[in-house]
Amino acid sequence: MSSPPVPGAPLAPADIDTLDFDKAGGLLPAIVQHARSGVVLMLGYMNREALRETLARGRVVFFSRSRQRLWEKGETSGHTLEFAAVRTDCDRDALLVTALPAGPVCHLGTADCFGGDPPAQASRLAFLGELETVIAQRIAERPEGSYTARLYAEGPKRIAQKVGEEGLEVALAAVAEPDDKLVGEAADLLYHLLLLLRSRGLGLEQVVAELKSRHAGRARTSTSGD
Repeated sequence: MSSPPVPGAPLAPADIDTLDFDKAGGLLPAIVQHARSGVVLMLGYMNREALRETLARGRVVFFSRSRQRLWEKGETSGHTLEFAAVRTDCDRDALLVTALPAGPVCHLGTADCFGGDPPAQASRLAFLGELETVIAQRIAERPEGSYTARLYAEGPKRIAQKVGEEGLEVALAAVAEPDDKLVGEAADLLYHLLLLLRSRGLGLEQVVAELKSRHAGRARTSTSGD
């Protein structure tokens, strides 16, 4: 028998039989969270087979208590949940599923089943991750008239020039323009910076990792009393 999975670690098919399905009659509550923003999208239930099918299909599958059968989210609406990962809690009797929704999650037509995105700062900032995805799509699909695709095709040097121009405009707005102008220029700078990172095969993930590393280093220095 496999060892119980570590709480927080992604589950693999071999981990299914280590979960405590018996506690609730063969079903585990499965909380679904947006893989990028962290927004809680919905609550469903999974039995062993639903979890196996989720891992196999790459789309979230639940067990319908009312219909007493497996159902893939979006099988009629097309609003599927693209599976990212699933984790268990410390008691191995609940699941946290991360996924990317293709359209509204709630049957009422809303983005989630809990009345909209929470006003948490982390959720709002998570749009930067969505913007990275949009940039990648524009580059890959090259739709007619796309500024992103055109600028990307001109290469890193041209994009770097735009970042420099936008940085200067941010600085000027900071000392001589109202707040809304500064916010607009800062938005332009962030967009062009994301595009520049993309042109080098990089993204926000690497930048955040560097910031976290610096913070951890300063925290260690502070703790040591140096």
